[in-house]
Amino acid sequence: MANHASAEKRNRQSKTRRLRNRINKSKINTAIRRVDDALAAGAQDGAQDVLKKAMSVIHKTAGKGTIHKNTAARKISRLTKRVNRTLAAA
Repeated sequence: MANHASAEKRNRQSKTRRLRNRINKSKINTAIRRVDDALAAGAQDGAQDVLKKAMSVIHKTAGKGTIHKNTAARKISRLTKRVNRTLAAA
């Protein structure tokens, strides 16, 4: 329990930031799931379009500080590899 006004404010800020971070991480997971769905459906052009959108979402989240920039780079790299591997096999 916060005993000072500054501690109460810090508590309010952390709640707001936690919700904002959760929303942004959820957007990342949704974007990645859409890429996986496009790959499973075999839509080659669709997979590349969805990959571009997913990359944008991941970069924006890293820019806001929700995830680390290296984490964003790793996620994008792995997604891109997966899409390229699937397209090469098709």
